[in-house]
Amino acid sequence: MTVDRANHVPVLIDEVIAALALHNGGTAVDGTFGAGGYTRAMLAAGAGRVIAFDRDPDAIEQGRSLVPNPRLTLINERFSQMDRVLAERGIEHVDAIALDIGVSSMQLDRADRGFSFSADGPLDMRMSKSGMTAADFLNSADEAEIVRVLREYGEEPRARSIARAIVAARPVERTAELAPIVRRAAGFRPGQKSDPATRTFQAIRIHLNAELDELEQGLEAAERALSPGGRLAVVTFHSLEDRIVKRFFRERSGGMPAGSRHRPVQQDPREPTFERVAKPVSPTERELAANPRSRSARLRSAIRTTTPAWKANVQ
Repeated sequence: MTVDRANHVPVLIDEVIAALALHNGGTAVDGTFGAGGYTRAMLAAGAGRVIAFDRDPDAIEQGRSLVPNPRLTLINERFSQMDRVLAERGIEHVDAIALDIGVSSMQLDRADRGFSFSADGPLDMRMSKSGMTAADFLNSADEAEIVRVLREYGEEPRARSIARAIVAARPVERTAELAPIVRRAAGFRPGQKSDPATRTFQAIRIHLNAELDELEQGLEAAERALSPGGRLAVVTFHSLEDRIVKRFFRERSGGMPAGSRHRPVQQDPREPTFERVAKPVSPTERELAANPRSRSARLRSAIRTTTPAWKANVQ
């Protein structure tokens, strides 16, 4: 199945390109290629070379039409592995990195991928198209595990009722089966502002693809891959993602939360690896009107210092 890539408008594209401050001859990474919107913009903005990553083989395959451009390299790999993959290709550091976190419009719009309940399809939700499917998880996990996933990744207040209903209805194989089960268990009524199935689908997808772990590891990989003065721009779409990015930039820029006489601030001995952390940017009213999916988007960006990257798990 092919997708009309021209209809997929990247969120906050102008703001992302401005934050990256690309220059002629520089090397940039698009860590989440998707429909290729950021990559095209990077090339147009003067990047000498763009290396684009995506764990979804469909995204890479459908992006092959861009590959004749000698300035572009497509790589079917998770962005958390970018520094390793770049090093294997002889690239020590890059000048700019963009990450657009979460599910792509291309994935949402394809019913056969199972990410959305807007059209019936198999309960798949695998970004890499390998491993356990959403149906596998829902039909094998115990009720307590489903409750944990819904609470942790969907912030779902009716998690226990929904999990109980899912277990009672098993096997659940399709998106059109799961969505009404969730709605009934959550007491949804037509006309309500939000559909509770959205939170459940989000939670299962995040769990299945280990998205929050991937984000944390990806930020650390970007820190290692960026050259001094390099720019990192990250677009998130919900609070769980944004908290991780906000905390990362705060820690890496030397900004610590305020302490008190009962709990004084613990100063980190490591030097800041990022500076000039920009204030978060949200879509304009014009962009919201043109692209309703951008309503929860938030961009955070910062500039890499000369300090070596922090070692993992150092206290």
